[in-house]
Amino acid sequence: MRVLDEPIQLDQDFIQNPHAVYERLRTESPVRPVAMPRGLKAWLVTGYAEARALLADPRLSKDNKRVRELFAVHRGADSAFVSSLAAHLLNMDPPDHTRLRKLVNKAFTVRTVSRLRPRVEQIADELLAAMPEDGRVDLLNAFAFPLPITVICELLGIPTTDRDDFRAWSNTIVSAATPEQLRSHGTALSEYLTKLIAAKRAEPTEDLLSDLVHVSEAGDQLSEVELISMAFLLLVAGHETTVNLIGNSVRALLERPDQLAALRADPSLLPGAVEEFLRFEGPVNIATLRFTTEPVEVGGTVIPADQFVLISLLSANRDGEKFAEPDTLDVTRPAGGHLAFGHGIHYCVGAPLARLEAEIALGKLLDRFDTIELDGEPAGLRWRDSTLMRGLETLPVRLR
Repeated sequence: MRVLDEPIQLDQDFIQNPHAVYERLRTESPVRPVAMPRGLKAWLVTGYAEARALLADPRLSKDNKRVRELFAVHRGADSAFVSSLAAHLLNMDPPDHTRLRKLVNKAFTVRTVSRLRPRVEQIADELLAAMPEDGRVDLLNAFAFPLPITVICELLGIPTTDRDDFRAWSNTIVSAATPEQLRSHGTALSEYLTKLIAAKRAEPTEDLLSDLVHVSEAGDQLSEVELISMAFLLLVAGHETTVNLIGNSVRALLERPDQLAALRADPSLLPGAVEEFLRFEGPVNIATLRFTTEPVEVGGTVIPADQFVLISLLSANRDGEKFAEPDTLDVTRPAGGHLAFGHGIHYCVGAPLARLEAEIALGKLLDRFDTIELDGEPAGLRWRDSTLMRGLETLPVRLR
């Protein structure tokens, strides 16, 4: 049984090519202490079996107050994240997590989300019809971003005219920003949401945010901080995952013409193909922060108490112990088993919406354009500077 080893330093090369690092770590030890590119020391979990076990292990906590205390211990300073945005589902344990999740669950059931299909299709059609005549476009800016941000803004009752501000704030929060940038953009977003919630309280409209402001489930209501944090989580998570899922899927297809041809030849493969895209190059690299409340043995390694734990969904989904030929994209692969949306009580509440949006976006894109090609060399594509999200900075394409 192994105990604490010297941390492995992960650098900026890790951001651009994590799969090479993950393959080595899974072979050497699926649970290893690491120093992340921005200095955080934590235990990185890369194996599928270990990741799935820990995602559902109650000995790993996400309590935000304790996380902030541990930041001060481990890094000598408090987390720069704005506290009014942090009191959400991903930073809570039961019973608080159970209470808050119950209040939003019904808005994201498969049945509820399926009612959004006509509107999502309409938005996709409008965006594709507006593509430039010369066919050269950054598919992220022109399609992958505006589709899900428009959907989530309409669902929450947020003016879509503010979506570019949201994109800037969101990009700062999920990427490797400086503490100053994080505080500035976090404060701006918090202030915006505070004003919006006040407006919804004064004059409710037909939208999810108004429902959350006025909801009463067995006499329960969200506090002001909980409302702000919930709105933040739904807004950011409600578009970030889908932007990256669409972008990563298109890139994977363009680099594998045989898979693109198979999907064009049989559109009925699309729902299963979306699951394969989620497995192969999912939108989340490393799940949000957890810490051990007591020593935890996993994968033959003991993680001491009060240690940060980072679980790589990206790595788990390429584990050859779980998936045959894990580095091969196969749109006919039987769906199921991937951890792209997590596992356990923190399984992504918006998973049905992300699946619907990706299926519609990819289907509409392939149906409208006979030819989709990268506008440039694949080596010129860069991944965003984030260990949380796995997404491209740009995706220039030519459409005909």
